[in-house]
Amino acid sequence: MAVPPLLPLLLALPLVRAALPSGLVPGLGPAEVPLPAQPPDALFAAGAEAYSRGDWPAVVLQMERALRARAAVRARLVRCRLLCANATVGVAEGADPQLEPVLRDLLFFRGLLRRAACLRGCGPPEPSRYVLSEELDREFSKRSPYNYLQVAYFKMNRPAQAAAAAHTFFMANPGHQEMRQNLEYYQAMAGVRDDDFTDLEAKPHLSEFRLGVRFYTEEQPAAAILHLEKALEEYFVADTECRAFCEGPYDYEGYNYLEYNADLFQAITDHYMQVLSCKQGCVTELASQPGREKPLEDFLPSHFNYLQFAYYNNGNYEKAIECAKTYLLFFPNDEVMNQNLAYYTAVLGENLAGPIQPREEIQAYRQRSLMEKELLFFSYDVFGIPFVDPDTWTPEEVIPKRLREKQKVERETAARISEEIGNLMKEIETLVEEKAKESADMSKLIREGGPLVYEGASVTMNSKALNGSQRVVVDGVLSAEECRELQRLTNAAASAGDGYRGKTSPHTPSETFYGVTVLKALKLGQEGKVPLQSAHLYYNVTEKVRHMMESYFRLEVPLHFSYSHLVCRTAIDEKQEGRSDNSHEVHVDNCILNAEALVCVKEPPAYTFRDYSPQLHAEVQPQCGRAVGFSSGSENPHGVKAVTKGQRCAIALWFTLDPRHSERERVQADDLVKMLFSTEEEELLPEMEKESPAAVVVGKDEL
Repeated sequence: MAVPPLLPLLLALPLVRAALPSGLVPGLGPAEVPLPAQPPDALFAAGAEAYSRGDWPAVVLQMERALRARAAVRARLVRCRLLCANATVGVAEGADPQLEPVLRDLLFFRGLLRRAACLRGCGPPEPSRYVLSEELDREFSKRSPYNYLQVAYFKMNRPAQAAAAAHTFFMANPGHQEMRQNLEYYQAMAGVRDDDFTDLEAKPHLSEFRLGVRFYTEEQPAAAILHLEKALEEYFVADTECRAFCEGPYDYEGYNYLEYNADLFQAITDHYMQVLSCKQGCVTELASQPGREKPLEDFLPSHFNYLQFAYYNNGNYEKAIECAKTYLLFFPNDEVMNQNLAYYTAVLGENLAGPIQPREEIQAYRQRSLMEKELLFFSYDVFGIPFVDPDTWTPEEVIPKRLREKQKVERETAARISEEIGNLMKEIETLVEEKAKESADMSKLIREGGPLVYEGASVTMNSKALNGSQRVVVDGVLSAEECRELQRLTNAAASAGDGYRGKTSPHTPSETFYGVTVLKALKLGQEGKVPLQSAHLYYNVTEKVRHMMESYFRLEVPLHFSYSHLVCRTAIDEKQEGRSDNSHEVHVDNCILNAEALVCVKEPPAYTFRDYSPQLHAEVQPQCGRAVGFSSGSENPHGVKAVTKGQRCAIALWFTLDPRHSERERVQADDLVKMLFSTEEEELLPEMEKESPAAVVVGKDEL
């Protein structure tokens, strides 16, 4: 007896499942699945915004709400479509076959109208409000909310929840090296157990199947049967849900909406074939494991391959015969299964084995699937609407002969083209590698060392002196009096509101942290709550540093402000004893840093658009008027040493080369300055040299 192979699977349990309860009456409304108060896209955006400001409890609240909201919207949609399918079924049944064709058409369309009316009645009152964009739907499919959640839980010192969120994200993104390292870190943390690493979005039918296969290989047939039968039950629940999701609006794909010109029956055909193709695709969807490129082959039939042998080992020959015959519905010529069936029949006796039939629900499933395939292959052959059969068990006679011959030619052509493309890609990769090497060599020769363009400013340390790359320390940016004036501005503005939404100790409990943005300072100056000239000085200094960085790093593309913050850190005297932390731990601005592994992944939810971070008094010795500039990548992790006595103030600036990520507050600040200081502002910009130094165009990902 051949033993089925062990199939790798993942744990499964989704947040919300949408299945139509048995015995549902058509008049029952969808109120049991209420719509969320806010749509999932708004909640996701709120969670991402909370992440950007470091409000970790809000990240957890909004992202979990977003996940529940999406699940609720999907559950309501499935319930509504199944409800209407049941309520309007059979409207044309019993019609006289001798009726005129026009009357049969009217009965058919009467059924369609009734279902459409039902769907309209149980749908959301504002359908467009709950429709996700394709981009955001992909984010949910990639489980991106769990990436945010694992960081937020970790920051809140909740490692068990962080481990679960990280594991859930990793199951759908197994190539994500940073998350792999995070998981290794969580595994080493005290208080985190093995069972904390659970997949919060796993699929029940896959979970039960995995358990059934595990017990099967451990030669525990009773337990294997229990879980494999449960897997089948869950499979058809998931199949019903998946098929219901296919009944959405028509996707015009390559068509231009305004140019699409089809008559009534062609339009119906186009849409219905698209729906049927999607429903056939549920075979692949249900057999797919998150993060795996290929689905499990022949997933549904494989249940009966395992079950027939498990029932045999458990001494239940009737069920073994039933499962063997069910498997043979899909693969009638399978030699091993036919031998097994013959053996089971001989043991049980022909008189008892003969009446046993394959499972009725599987016969109905196969019949429905074959009818759908016939329609899809017909439309492929006649109308040219492509269809890729997800099953290997489809009988050849279902496919029209002309289409079989056409597909054979297409496969041969595709194989030849693939070979040619592969050779071409190798040539392109070689050229790209050579070009990248040339660019890297050039960037080493010319990137930094341009003039500072302001009198009194001088380079104290360059990248070489700082033992790194793309780093500079500039002194003389501010005078002693200007330093004192900005310090007074921060302390005065902080009483009206700091830059961290009232959080006085966001990075360490041993210090208070007060800050003010440029726009906030200018508005307070306009209101007379702080000296207006001090706010103007703050604005001018940020512009001064921007021009310095553009010139020193020889950038041909301008820098844009991503964020500006004038902050003061003050030591709390009673919290300094035995202190070992930093004022701000070492981090990287535009990627997620793993200090132990010495890697940094440049992707959301890190600020991937930040390119240069000049900071007054960064990790060098603090000094009035000293600016530290560096690129915001993995090459420049940075932090702030502890303030153990007194107060330390600095202006933190983040720049980006991508204008799409420009700080919106900065635009408002520019307009306000023009209104208040229109004549003075013209004198701010220094006169550049007539002959500009040699420059190289750089992209943000290179910095």
